[in-house]
Amino acid sequence: MNTTGKVGVIGLGNMGRGMATSLARAGHSVLGYDAAPGVAAALADQGVGAADSIAALLAEVDCVILSLPTSAVVEQVVFGADGVARQARPGLLVIDTTTAEPASTRRVAAALAEAGIAFIDGPVSGGPKGAATATMTMVLGGSSEDVARAEPVLAAISAKRVHVGPVGAGHVTKIINNMLTGIHLLAASEAVRVAQANGVDPEKLVDALNGGSGRNSATLTNYPTWIFNDRFDSGFTMKLMRKDVRLAEALLDGAQVHAPVAQTAARLWAASEATLGDGEDFNRIVQFVPPRD
Repeated sequence: MNTTGKVGVIGLGNMGRGMATSLARAGHSVLGYDAAPGVAAALADQGVGAADSIAALLAEVDCVILSLPTSAVVEQVVFGADGVARQARPGLLVIDTTTAEPASTRRVAAALAEAGIAFIDGPVSGGPKGAATATMTMVLGGSSEDVARAEPVLAAISAKRVHVGPVGAGHVTKIINNMLTGIHLLAASEAVRVAQANGVDPEKLVDALNGGSGRNSATLTNYPTWIFNDRFDSGFTMKLMRKDVRLAEALLDGAQVHAPVAQTAARLWAASEATLGDGEDFNRIVQFVPPRD
């Protein structure tokens, strides 16, 4: 891919917006589209152009990044009347950063391949701050040739990239990552409650854990950044995390893998819906105390 080729970003929410502006800062010509009116135009002062439609965007770009909430939305963008499969030129490269269902990802990739369009699944970790500062981690599924071709774009939006296998492997890996995040938050919240009940300062507990073998993503990042200070503003909601946990459940069921810890965590995340609304920050799960059996 020519590093000066124009890049399109479809979906300009918390993550897509940051990726679009990071690409512009890195010197790429960037065109954005979002279904919400005015969102793309608001990025003009950060070097991102605005397309009136997906079809208009596809007519101008060499590479498209998808940053969408679910596989269903990805399929709508790809298979719709004005979507990628019908409107894009052969030779386009699609990078899907959505946390999506691997089976859907493989269907989308196969359909695009028939139209001469390359596809990489490249879900991301690092949150809105990582997207805005190009410090995200990406796990990539796709051919070695397509991943190499995408490198100038990937390098502009991320600090670390791991090619984990063929198409779909990136989304499998991201689902497993988010499953572990959900488990870590639940386990750390129990540790904090046990410490409090025994007269130990939770912040000192976490500091100690982070110097020992009990450290994990929740103690290293979530508690210090969003929980102890009562900010709860990570930019990732309970709705999105519950969606990711359901994806993990489906992945386990489909592979017929016995995973009692993950399955228990999934039940707790689902049960939290009764007291923690979809719009709440996902770190609020630490405040959820399920009833005793």
